[in-house]
Amino acid sequence: MSIDDSVTNEQRAANQTKILLVDDSRENLISLEAALEGLGQELVLAQSGTEALRHLLEHDFAAILLDVKMPGMDGFETAELIRSRKRSRHTPILFLTGYKSDEHLFRGYDLGAVDFLFKPIVPEVLRSKVSVFVELSRNAALLQRQTEILGKAEQKFRALLEAAPDAMAVVDREGTIVLVNAQVQKVFGYRREDLLGKTIEVLVPKRFRERHGGHRTNFFAEPRVRPMGTGLELSGVRKDGTEFPVEISLSPLDTEEGLLVTAAIRDVTERKKADRKIRELNATLEQRVAERTAELLESNEALRQSNDDLNQFAYAASHDLQEPLRLVAIYAQMLQKKLGEQLEPQADKFISVVVDGAHRMEELLKDLLAYSQVGSSGEGPVVPVQCADAMQKVLLNLHVAVVQNAAVITWNGLPTVRAHETRLVQLFQNLVGNAIKYRRPEQPRIHVDAKQVDAQHGSEWLFAVQDNGIGIKPEYAQQIFGIFKRLHGKAYPGTGIGLAICHRIVEGYGGRIWVESTPGKGSVFYFTLPQQAAENNAQ
Repeated sequence: MSIDDSVTNEQRAANQTKILLVDDSRENLISLEAALEGLGQELVLAQSGTEALRHLLEHDFAAILLDVKMPGMDGFETAELIRSRKRSRHTPILFLTGYKSDEHLFRGYDLGAVDFLFKPIVPEVLRSKVSVFVELSRNAALLQRQTEILGKAEQKFRALLEAAPDAMAVVDREGTIVLVNAQVQKVFGYRREDLLGKTIEVLVPKRFRERHGGHRTNFFAEPRVRPMGTGLELSGVRKDGTEFPVEISLSPLDTEEGLLVTAAIRDVTERKKADRKIRELNATLEQRVAERTAELLESNEALRQSNDDLNQFAYAASHDLQEPLRLVAIYAQMLQKKLGEQLEPQADKFISVVVDGAHRMEELLKDLLAYSQVGSSGEGPVVPVQCADAMQKVLLNLHVAVVQNAAVITWNGLPTVRAHETRLVQLFQNLVGNAIKYRRPEQPRIHVDAKQVDAQHGSEWLFAVQDNGIGIKPEYAQQIFGIFKRLHGKAYPGTGIGLAICHRIVEGYGGRIWVESTPGKGSVFYFTLPQQAAENNAQ
């Protein structure tokens, strides 16, 4: 037998009902079986009332065809026992008899018979009557299955309703409560039986109902106009009369009894408190931010004013001090020239020390003036500057030093950046000039290049100024960018402010500057400039 045949047989068996045929005559049973075979149902045969009752203990039947006259236990006695059992109390019984007697009819119907068939039985009539009960049995079985399914669904629905974290109430179209869960009792303080049959309005403050012209009309009469799960923020009222904020979500459900609406009611008291605290905190934070911003603006203004005053002081001090120093140097030189050979050697040496000190002090004041002017507002806004053009100006400014030291200066890949041309020229000139100054005996070679790199706040340009000079010890790599920091004393000319100026220029544009060096082999000075230097930072 194939799988398809097996499935067909299973389906056929599922659609079959059982019919019990009871007669003490074997020939009569065969005749009944032949007449009913065309119905396609399962026929169970019994030759006595006792055997019939035994079958009824094991199976349910769509109908029972029961012979009245049987030895031992006749049909009426058998029917009485069948009706006494709860399971077969309503099973249709059709009596079979060869005697038409009113007494038999009354007794049979008294025992719950649905019909009498008189022998000889016409097969067509038999099939017609039995088929009716077969169909009734099928419908009853189907109805029972549907009832069981609905019962399980209802049980599941009730279980889900009870397990819900929110208060759940099921109401009909009129707003009458038909079902509530335990959370409703907990939230509102009512007993479950006190709410069933009442309108949902009992859970809403009276003033609210009056204001809205009837709560049922607004929220339950036409629930389909609201999307499923839509939250309505209302007020709830407990049994003791206290009010509290709630959020209600409505879900319509069509049933045989009509439209039902499930209302999920959530107590949002704690959420409202949290929202209020958050709003209060936000208001406090906004006030504190405003106050702090005002303080910072005031502080920045004071700092800017202080920086302006400091720069003004540095400019005035360096400018005003240069004149007295020049006078000291000039008069010392005139005294040295006028007295000439009259001066003792020690006095002549003292005068030379004074003149040299005055000249060095004048150089220091000039550099201090240059440092104070870095970042001054008189330079105007940032503009696109070609770094290669800035390097050309550096070569012109350092022409004498380049020729005297036979220095070789090269560059490639230099970009255009938004900056101040004077500052870029000063930056490159200080770095290249130092590379020439701190040279080794061999020919100075300086190379400048740049490449674009990714940074935390966008792209930036990384510049490198490489030389083959004397190098710098690692412990001094950070100190050299401080003002007036010199590592070689009088062995090399200068005041030690050039790298401090470079540091100030680069940081003014939001960049960084550092050095990597090997003593005796040379150094590489690195610095970064943002691809779009911020004008307000650079001025």
